[in-house]
Amino acid sequence: MSNLDLRPTPTSCGREASGGPAKDLLTGRQVPLGESTVVRRLLPGLGRRMVGAWCFVDHYGPDDIADGPGMQVPPHPHMGLQTVSWLHQGEVLHRDSLGSLQTVRPYELGLMTSGRAISHSEESPRPHARSLHGAQLWVALPDAHRHTDPAFEHHPDLPVVTARGLRATVILGTLDTATSPGTTHTPLVGADLALAEGTNLALPLVPEFEYAVLAMTGRIDVDGVPVEPGSMLYLGCGRREIPLLARSEAAVLLLGGEPFEEKIVMWWNFIGRTTEEIAEARAAWTTGDRFGEVHGYAGPRLPAPALPAVPLKPRGRAR
Repeated sequence: MSNLDLRPTPTSCGREASGGPAKDLLTGRQVPLGESTVVRRLLPGLGRRMVGAWCFVDHYGPDDIADGPGMQVPPHPHMGLQTVSWLHQGEVLHRDSLGSLQTVRPYELGLMTSGRAISHSEESPRPHARSLHGAQLWVALPDAHRHTDPAFEHHPDLPVVTARGLRATVILGTLDTATSPGTTHTPLVGADLALAEGTNLALPLVPEFEYAVLAMTGRIDVDGVPVEPGSMLYLGCGRREIPLLARSEAAVLLLGGEPFEEKIVMWWNFIGRTTEEIAEARAAWTTGDRFGEVHGYAGPRLPAPALPAVPLKPRGRAR
């Protein structure tokens, strides 16, 4: 997954003063992804940069791709982060510079740890399913792990937590007593919550975490706030539970984690700590060093955009 914006805004993130519960509704801005996919970008946004270590959230679809190419994201680099591919409909073929070749299907975890450097591509297989619907997510790596070896994991079977009217698939971290097999480097959670129509429950939370809920499908109220598909409600910290009311069959992603301690600089597809690190990574991608090569993608790799004229300065988590 990639940020294909050719004029990316420098995004600086770090810990903000601790706060309590919140109800901030975030609506995504439309951003083109590859040749034919348009996503709704929820993070980073104007007022909110991170939720725990989750630092990038795109929601796309449901899109009818029967007569089109579907997702086509050329080879591009990453450093200092993990990517999470999560689908409700369709399939995505992942290739990377480690030699990985994997089709990710609905409710399977495709987890790539860039560490110091990796490159990858994503595309809808040929032939492909009629519909494409999912989310692409990034997790910032803490300083102690951001120079680790790159890796790719595919977990087709994930743990599930059930309650009356609820089926929760644990994508990353731990929910209730279920823990995902995906590798994490900070305390966090990601879960896909499928709710039957009329379900009214209070989902237990960890008060030390901050949380957000991304609506995927259906009509749902989160702590009394209607959250439409493609929008996300930031919930803040200090909550022991969150009320959910499904007014139709619905699905949401629960994202949470301990507030990220470190200040980071996120630009294009890189997460670093200084302007110099970002500039070095861009130069390495341009010259063909460090990030390896993705074999098998039918097309050229993605060129790096120009760096901004001003230094990339870390600032707070929220403007």
